[in-house]
Amino acid sequence: MAKNKSAKVIMGGTFDILHRGHRALLKRAFGLGETTIGLTSNKMAEKIKKRKIRNFRDRKKELEKFIEKEFPGKYGIIKIEDKFGPTLKEDFDYLVVSPATYQTALLINRKRRKIKKKPIKIVKIRFVLGKNGKPISTSQMIKGKHHL
Repeated sequence: MAKNKSAKVIMGGTFDILHRGHRALLKRAFGLGETTIGLTSNKMAEKIKKRKIRNFRDRKKELEKFIEKEFPGKYGIIKIEDKFGPTLKEDFDYLVVSPATYQTALLINRKRRKIKKKPIKIVKIRFVLGKNGKPISTSQMIKGKHHL
């Protein structure tokens, strides 16, 4: 898919410790168009991850610094309190996900159809694997299971 400057792209995540998997997601999203990133609130992140998560402000600041260095282009970061973020109210051209969040993307489109909204095109990237052959994740990094 070629980059379309007017394409609206949405993706979401916790972005607790930025890693190559996040980079792959962001690269794909920014390659498609203007990207909105739904960054999980502290409350949502701790509920999902069931472990201590860095403060929202710190995660957002690190993500902004990373994006500005790596990915030129327009973007926005919004706080999300649930897995749907703005996807049931606003229209987007693309929803960029990993295999771990693909089922949520399908659920978003089912809910969008129910409320008579056009589905969002789902762009699923592959997992980025660590040297141990398993998908890179912050949880695994914290446990010391990835050798990046």
